[in-house]
Amino acid sequence: MKLTGKLLVAMPGMGDPRFAHSVIFLTAHSEEGAMGLMVNKPAPELRLSDVLEQLVDDPPSKAKSLVVHFGGPVETGRGFVLHSDEYRSAIETLVVGSGIALTATRDILEDIAAGNGPEQAQLMLGYAGWGPGQLEGEIAQNGWLTCDATAGLVFGLPDAEKWGAALQSLGIDPLSLSAAAGRA
Repeated sequence: MKLTGKLLVAMPGMGDPRFAHSVIFLTAHSEEGAMGLMVNKPAPELRLSDVLEQLVDDPPSKAKSLVVHFGGPVETGRGFVLHSDEYRSAIETLVVGSGIALTATRDILEDIAAGNGPEQAQLMLGYAGWGPGQLEGEIAQNGWLTCDATAGLVFGLPDAEKWGAALQSLGIDPLSLSAAAGRA
C-alpha cells in the first residue's frame, strides 16, 4: 500500500474528535510509519498576517488572506506549508504529490510575505503521525478511506466542503455513511 500523496478521509465513526470529518494529505508513508497534514481544519485564533507582519512591513493582500490550519496534534509549534509545486524553496522543498509540494523552512514564509511565494498554499501548525503499521490498522478498522489528492480539492475548495468532496471523488454520498463499522 503506497499512500504518499493520497488523502485520508475520516469515517463518521472516527473515535478521536480531533480527526472528526478530517481530510489529511499524506506527505509520507512507508514501513516506518506515516505523516500527514489536515487540510480542512482552520485554526481560527491564528492569523498568517500576524506572522508575515513580523517579516516585512507591508505583506501583499493575497498573503494576508491565508488561513493558518491545524495540521495535526503532533508538534503543534512546528510549521509546514503545503503548496502548489511550481514553487521551490532555496533551502528544501519536497514534491509529495501531483501538483503538490511541502516546504518546512522559514524562507517560504519570507517569500509569501514578499509576494514571491507559491500560487496556492496552506500553512499548518503540527502534523498527524502514525508508527509502523498503525495507519494500516486504522484503515482496516474502517477509520479512514483513501482517495487521490488533487490540487483543486486541497487548495481550491472552502475547508467545510473538502470532506464531502473527497468522499464524492470516491463515488460516496456522505449522507449514506454510517458511524457503525461492520464486516460482510
